[in-house]
Amino acid sequence: MAGQDRDVEQDEHLAVGRHHNLIKSGLNTRPTISTLTSDSSGYIGDRSGYEDEDDDEVLSVQAPGESVIAIVGLLMIGVFVSNADGSLVLASYETISSDFGALADASWLTTSYSLASCAVQPITGNLSDIYGRKGVLLVSYVLVAIGSVGSGIGQAMWQVILGRVVAGLGAAGMTVIVSILITVQVASWRSYVNVVATLGRSIGGPLGGFLADSIGWRWSFMGQGPIIGLAIILVALRLPSQTYPLASLLLEGSEGQHNITSKPQISKIRRVDFVGAIFLALCIVSLLSALSLGGQNLPWSHPVVTGIGAGSIALGCAFVAWEKYGAFEPVFPPSLLIQRDVATSYAITALQAAAQLVMMFSNPLYFRATQNSSNTLAGTHLFPAVLGNTLGGLLSGFYISRTGRYKPLSLLAALSSSLSYTLLILRWKGQCITWLDSFDIVPGGFGTGIAFSATFIALTASVKRRNIAVATSGLYLCSGLGFVLGVAGASSVQITTLRTLLGRALEGVNGAREITEK
Repeated sequence: MAGQDRDVEQDEHLAVGRHHNLIKSGLNTRPTISTLTSDSSGYIGDRSGYEDEDDDEVLSVQAPGESVIAIVGLLMIGVFVSNADGSLVLASYETISSDFGALADASWLTTSYSLASCAVQPITGNLSDIYGRKGVLLVSYVLVAIGSVGSGIGQAMWQVILGRVVAGLGAAGMTVIVSILITVQVASWRSYVNVVATLGRSIGGPLGGFLADSIGWRWSFMGQGPIIGLAIILVALRLPSQTYPLASLLLEGSEGQHNITSKPQISKIRRVDFVGAIFLALCIVSLLSALSLGGQNLPWSHPVVTGIGAGSIALGCAFVAWEKYGAFEPVFPPSLLIQRDVATSYAITALQAAAQLVMMFSNPLYFRATQNSSNTLAGTHLFPAVLGNTLGGLLSGFYISRTGRYKPLSLLAALSSSLSYTLLILRWKGQCITWLDSFDIVPGGFGTGIAFSATFIALTASVKRRNIAVATSGLYLCSGLGFVLGVAGASSVQITTLRTLLGRALEGVNGAREITEK
């Protein structure tokens, strides 16, 4: 036992040594985001204490500062809207699909958004390294605005889903850019990002239900257009064209001389790993399509499902081979996945995200079915989970900023989430429940809030500076994959169970088969 304790202490010492003093000093420092004046490639400044053997020639640049609070405040608009969008749909997807007579396709309203986001998530960090954070962020905002308005004016289910796909493509950059910029100040700033995200989710559910019950669900989407438009204008005017992460500024000071890496001057377009991005996107889309089709639209043994699944495996192998042997600047270096802390962070994030979204996807439907609740009231029952998210995010930020340790929080997150979902299995069995019973989901949200902060810390503590952008994109990819897997799994179970029970209830009734299939 003593040997194990020493191993744990040594394992955590690295994270403490690399982050503890930086995080604590960041609480008392007003950092800045500075503008690069000689290189628009997106390569960023030096972080002393972070090994990076590939940094070659170094140039010195005078970088004027700008208040990080104002800049991050602008970026939080995207974080808020993207999270509000998710809970807006969770509270009204049943109404939307019912209007088009396509209840079996309801899960695609959330799955399509997450699937599109996952498909481009890995390349988002790579593109921001090459073209700069601002350009990628503005394109992301424009795509979200177009997709949201498109969903709002859609006259068929496929048109609404197509709008969700376009919005999902943009959503990939709306939150990941924020995390790239605040990489080192994670203990304090990351918890604030979680609070804003939680606020978006908490408002989105009741608001989506209210809009669906009053002026119509279409305004849940179209109403995002003006907000995103305002964000586009503010970011275009205020965000520097090239930015340092807060990392280099905390280490070098808020203003003054900063070092940036000089790389071979090849064209930007050649630096984009299009082949790797296409392989990975097709692999992800194939995998998620198979999971979404299986058990809902087609049996799991259907040749289409198995064929798509096999194709996903083949594309994944092709992606790994290309990234390892053919890519000049890999969109996602496979070597990251063999690092224990990176792989663990990704796995925890995906599992927590899947569990959380299964609960949030099923919660409004449960109250609609058992208590005939309105969309508004059903959406408010998501609030306890959001409350747990907020408390978990704030606690983790406070604890890590004081101690520099994150592993105990990961264990606490798992225990808290397990407690919540066990309570749901034992207590929620179709009967009407009280508001007090709704708080059974608080520990689940609490665990997820802690886990997301702790895994982000673990990830940034274990990768080198040059890999932070792609590693962060990978973390968001795993989160998105978890969301899609959760929705696909929950929807598959619900549809299969509904068809089975409905078939038994309608046995002997004319047209029973058509009713159950519809």
